[in-house]
Amino acid sequence: MKILGRHIIAELYGVDKDLISKEEQVREIMDKVVKEAGIETVGGLYKQFNPHGVTGIVLISESHISIHTWPEYELVNLDIFTCGDSQQADKAFEAFLKYFKPKSYRHYILDRG
Repeated sequence: MKILGRHIIAELYGVDKDLISKEEQVREIMDKVVKEAGIETVGGLYKQFNPHGVTGIVLISESHISIHTWPEYELVNLDIFTCGDSQQADKAFEAFLKYFKPKSYRHYILDRG
């Protein structure tokens, strides 16, 4: 079967609450990740929760990257899907690990096709 895309689903545990509480910080990290992975952005939308926590999605030319944060649990959920170069998804995931510095994580890689 031909691989048409890579889908990474991840949960990051033990992430610093200050990094994931406010939209501005989460958006800044998302922008850095997309740039470092060489992914073309089409647009983005974010939702700030009260008192804290963020949901965001970046539409990319080949699919999407989404994030959901729970500062009270030091938890970040990620969804990275690209039907372009599968290495871009891998690079994005590695960049998220670099910026969020989770104490632990679990992830699943699905090659879609």
